[in-house]
Amino acid sequence: MTAVALGMPSVRPVAPAPGATLPEGRPDTDALVDRYGRVARDLRVSITEKCTLRCTYCMPAEGLPAIAREDLLTPEEIARLVGVAVGRLGITDVRFTGGEPLVRRDLARILRLTRAQAPDVSISLTTNGIGLDKRVGELVDAGLDRVNVSLDSVDREHFARLTRRDRLPDVLAGIRAARAAGLDPVKLNAVLMPETLAGAADLLAWAVENGCHLRFIEQMPLDADGRWTRDDLVSAAQLLDVLGRRFDLVAVGRDDPSAPAEEWLVDGGPQTVGIIASVTRSFCGDCDRTRLTAEGTVRSCLFGDDETDLRALLRSGLDDDAVDDAIARAWQAATWAKPLAHGSDVPIASDTFAPTTRSMGAIGG
Repeated sequence: MTAVALGMPSVRPVAPAPGATLPEGRPDTDALVDRYGRVARDLRVSITEKCTLRCTYCMPAEGLPAIAREDLLTPEEIARLVGVAVGRLGITDVRFTGGEPLVRRDLARILRLTRAQAPDVSISLTTNGIGLDKRVGELVDAGLDRVNVSLDSVDREHFARLTRRDRLPDVLAGIRAARAAGLDPVKLNAVLMPETLAGAADLLAWAVENGCHLRFIEQMPLDADGRWTRDDLVSAAQLLDVLGRRFDLVAVGRDDPSAPAEEWLVDGGPQTVGIIASVTRSFCGDCDRTRLTAEGTVRSCLFGDDETDLRALLRSGLDDDAVDDAIARAWQAATWAKPLAHGSDVPIASDTFAPTTRSMGAIGG
């Protein structure tokens, strides 16, 4: 299989200039609507490509190519883009991702400025948990509402093999600190791989015992090394078979059609386990997400490489109102062009994917 390039897309569409009209046929609405009637309300914001782990399904051993400091969005620029998204475009949920967002020393400032721009939306963080125990207090004070922690195994040796780092105690410390800080429920994300299936029941037992909400995610072809194959995929059906040997699971479905995880009640509850079957049970038809990369480009589809540059508008020197108007129109136009599924407008099988230029670590979770 051809390796996935680690760098940024070589060509990005230029954002519409101030005064530009929106695409023909688009309805007269401020919302981030696409050609298939989906409306984006969930914003994912990557703030760095750096990470303290090297998970085999996400990053190469040497890490991702560094983004120049001047190419990263500043805290003020991040907050301004979120402000436009919430105030003008109907975004209701904001999640900060990486790489690993905790590597940014100014994360609390990012959260504080964002909260000032968007006082009523949910602000959350996806993290590997390393260092969270030392910073969770300032992050909550800055406006953080929820946290998702990536945790694929509670076996220390297995964790070290998967992440290429012996840091499981640090991750568990971060989870405990998040719960102590009142960020309940703490959600755990585990990527399903052949080497993690055997320990899946132990991970679920740990999550139930420690009051965390575990979600398993089918591995998508977004690994930096480009080694993903459909033949190696561990499916939701396989996972349910393994978990069902130890737990009594009752399907409860989704509370929200756009939510990626299907839920199962564990041993009568109240705890549930979620499964995000992004390959075998595609939910592209209900997708409500839009993404900002760490360099300030809009990516409307996880598997679509077209990106629209908002950073250039932020730094254009135009007056504030003109910049915000241009950002809104550019974002609306990018969303209108969102592909149907997996980077393509052609109806395709749910387990077929177009190759991507960026890996998951570079896109953001």
